Amino acid sequence: MTEPPAPANNRADDLGRIATIIVMGVVILGVAWLLLTLSSFLMLVFAALVLAAIFDVMTRFVSRITKLKRGPSLAISVIALLGVFASVFTLFGSQLADEFDTIRESIPPAIEEVRGLLDRVGLGKPARDLLDQGGGDISALASQAGSYALTAGNGIANLVLVFVGAIFVASDPGVYRRGLLLLIPSRAEDTAAAGLDDAAHGLRGWMVGQAVSSLVVAAVTWIGLALLGVPASGGLGLIAGLLDVIPMVGPIIAGVPAVLLAFTVSPTTALWTVVLFLVVQQLQGNLLQPMIQKHAVDVPPAILLFAVVAAGLLFGFIGVLLAAPLTVVVFVLVQRVYVRTLLGKDIKVAGRD
Repeated sequence: MTEPPAPANNRADDLGRIATIIVMGVVILGVAWLLLTLSSFLMLVFAALVLAAIFDVMTRFVSRITKLKRGPSLAISVIALLGVFASVFTLFGSQLADEFDTIRESIPPAIEEVRGLLDRVGLGKPARDLLDQGGGDISALASQAGSYALTAGNGIANLVLVFVGAIFVASDPGVYRRGLLLLIPSRAEDTAAAGLDDAAHGLRGWMVGQAVSSLVVAAVTWIGLALLGVPASGGLGLIAGLLDVIPMVGPIIAGVPAVLLAFTVSPTTALWTVVLFLVVQQLQGNLLQPMIQKHAVDVPPAILLFAVVAAGLLFGFIGVLLAAPLTVVVFVLVQRVYVRTLLGKDIKVAGRD
């Protein structure tokens, strides 16, 4: 006996489900393509949000001290921040420019000093070949960094966009928060609101802790290199403080030019420079980084390291600079939305609960 044909309604339902799955797949792929296409723009938006968080902290502090409303306090904060940068460039701009010139001119002789040391200790041709390869890698890295700097120099319009956007967001963050929550389904609105609060809390905590960490690293490096007699200690200290923003990798990158310049003084000075950076790295890893995590989010070091690499591959230099705050925000949202809400696990989120 042959089976009776399936009812027409069942076939129509099956075709409808297949069509729905296909449409959903196309929509997901389209959204993914759109996000990748707009990745640079989205990173500019995130940079504006990070800067807005900085303005928000400053505005709260000014308002608490002066008892002024948010608008005047924000104006004072923006003017104060611009004034600090203008003062730094005015007072130390020429000096730092000279020190960076010293760094650039002294690195080739420093590499020659390293080669001479290798010859004296008898390491031979394999070690020199390895050094030549490393020198080529450093040169390629410096060339790539130069292209990044050129790109940054050509992105003045983006910088202005980020700065102005940050001011608008910091002027009334509640408006943008409410607008975003209006796009969320009602059943998920409470979770989304809690996630936004957690992300803002973690971002502000990271910013405060990172500012203190960068200042301490810059000061300790500057003083230590000056005591060792390394040329351009001020510029090297500034580089170390700025690169402290990049988790894990920043201190290593900052130590390379310092050690090379120390070789122009003596191999012993270079050895003590290595010791200095090891001490600074231990200070940053065992004291400053836990302080940041206490005020922000305790992100595992391996996640931060791979986040830096992934952000650099996806978004370029701006991704490397924003890798830490981006990781903090994503980590908090995963904890709040996925682990706590969807999985129902009672965990501590961003140090708030």
